[in-house]
Amino acid sequence: MRRVRSIAGDSVNLLLYRELGRSDDAAEEALWRLNPELAEQGAVLPAGVSVLVPELDAQPVASRPVSAWD
Repeated sequence: MRRVRSIAGDSVNLLLYRELGRSDDAAEEALWRLNPELAEQGAVLPAGVSVLVPELDAQPVASRPVSAWD
């Protein structure tokens, strides 16, 4: 894991996407576990908030797409 600083206007999803290239549920859950106090900052993070970013694969393993004809 590594520590990053938020940019003014960051949300958790935006920060995850910028740092990991993904912002899915698994990445967000891992980030909240590392940073339980982050919720006190609100939905939009102020600039300079220190956030621990989890070490995850760049993209989650994609399952086979579902088709209406399956």
